[in-house]
Amino acid sequence: MMHQVKVWDLPIRLFHWALVSTVGLSFYTMKTGGAPFAFPVEIHARAGLIVLGLLLFRWGWALAGSHHARLWHFLHGPDAILTYLRALRRGPLPPYAGHNPLGGLAVLAMLLSLSFQALSGLFLSDDIFFQAPLHDRVPTDVSDTLRTLHHWNAQLLIVLVVLHLVALVVHRLKGERLVGAMVTGRKRLPARPEDQAGEGATPAHGSAWLAAALVAIAIAIVGWLWQL
Repeated sequence: MMHQVKVWDLPIRLFHWALVSTVGLSFYTMKTGGAPFAFPVEIHARAGLIVLGLLLFRWGWALAGSHHARLWHFLHGPDAILTYLRALRRGPLPPYAGHNPLGGLAVLAMLLSLSFQALSGLFLSDDIFFQAPLHDRVPTDVSDTLRTLHHWNAQLLIVLVVLHLVALVVHRLKGERLVGAMVTGRKRLPARPEDQAGEGATPAHGSAWLAAALVAIAIAIVGWLWQL
């Protein structure tokens, strides 16, 4: 018997696809010629500010948002991670409504890496045409160090994105449609989810007022940086 579970609320789904779009634009403007943009580095910086705003929302939602979006829910202990790794080798995977133990670690790594990338980008300059909004607030040697770390963290992000795409394919081959769940907000699982055992019917949605407040804060901060 299949179990249909509501997992991802609208704020998480909107965040996810907005992040995919803006991160994709950021990589496009730096890793290609950036056509048709006349000044790709400026578009890159603006996309980075939007990414920062999205991440400000996501960290707030990770602390006090919907059930499956919270850090405490999708970060699992070593025993759960090892058990899931063994299941990954054997075949059928234990069903999780939210992020599975490996997926939770991947999400945390992605959020941390993206957060560093967005924050470090605020202090950079190409010494020719572009200067980030907070470049003048730090010494030149600090800005140069952040530029180097920004470059290497971009390579790490590429690795994390590739691993994410591989994981989507692996899960699809094993019968779990993760992409579809991030579109509809619902998962179809073959059994009761491991991460809902003993919890009863836990609502997947979070507070609309909290979501609105987090969005307002993110817009205010990004708007201030945009004008600098």
